[in-house]
Amino acid sequence: MLFQKLENAGFLCDFFPEINYEKVEAIIEQYTGIILRSGIKIDKNLLSKANNLKFIGRVGSGLESIDLEFAKFKNISCFNSPEGNRDAVGEHSIGMILNLFNRISIAQGEVRNGIWLREENRGIEIKGKTIGIIGYGNMGSAFARKLSGFEANVISYDKYKYNYSDEYTCEVSLEEIFATADIVSLHVPLTNETHYMVDSEFIHSCTKNIYLINTSRGPIVKTSDLVSALNTGKVSGAVLDVIEYEEYSFDKMNLKNLPHDFDSLLKNPNVIITPHLAGFTHESKIKLADVLADKIIDFSTKTGII
Repeated sequence: MLFQKLENAGFLCDFFPEINYEKVEAIIEQYTGIILRSGIKIDKNLLSKANNLKFIGRVGSGLESIDLEFAKFKNISCFNSPEGNRDAVGEHSIGMILNLFNRISIAQGEVRNGIWLREENRGIEIKGKTIGIIGYGNMGSAFARKLSGFEANVISYDKYKYNYSDEYTCEVSLEEIFATADIVSLHVPLTNETHYMVDSEFIHSCTKNIYLINTSRGPIVKTSDLVSALNTGKVSGAVLDVIEYEEYSFDKMNLKNLPHDFDSLLKNPNVIITPHLAGFTHESKIKLADVLADKIIDFSTKTGII
């Protein structure tokens, strides 16, 4: 879809599914634009060689794999496509918390092993809970919209947005989330500012024992502090689509020889982990490419590249 749409607009496209850093370094000077997923970091070294580069496209939401400051210095425009998988992330977030609250995976595993327990698997309802969303961009706002039928109190905090309260959320301070939230859901990009944002201090700033949802980036949560809070009950449960130990490309993960904290998460019945799947649907694969292609074509038309 992406390849075809760009070629139809007048671009000549090369496709390198198995390319590595050294190959990019050798050829990047030839290109007006590059499009990537998450496998290769576009750092200052590569950008310094990209003398003809006008744009970088990221199929997805996170731009942490690009040295944005140096790209800006070189007047290289950077595009992503979070609009393409925001619905998938919103649905996945709800699916994970429903699974945890209603002990679906646990109960299914018991039934498959000939165990039929009802009282032990009594669930929790979303209705009436206060859900605090941190980061109200494409992902956070999509999650709020998906929650609209659950009769929950949805509040949100975004350090860089103001006056955005609507029918789906009420804009509040971070202190208000600390004071009232039953569930905290993270929808922020990974930056120097957000790395280990959720640590022991953050968790213990919450008045209530909370449930944590992370479908953003793994290093936003300090795993060792999360494990400690799960052990004490300060965090009642967590659903994690991302973990801080992921490999850079997200597609591969060596689950052996990981820190003890990860093993603790795996053994905790109040933790659900999925392998970075939240934005990974058949529909989002098409929408991500479509959105990114439109942004690149619009930019290139306005700037005279095509």
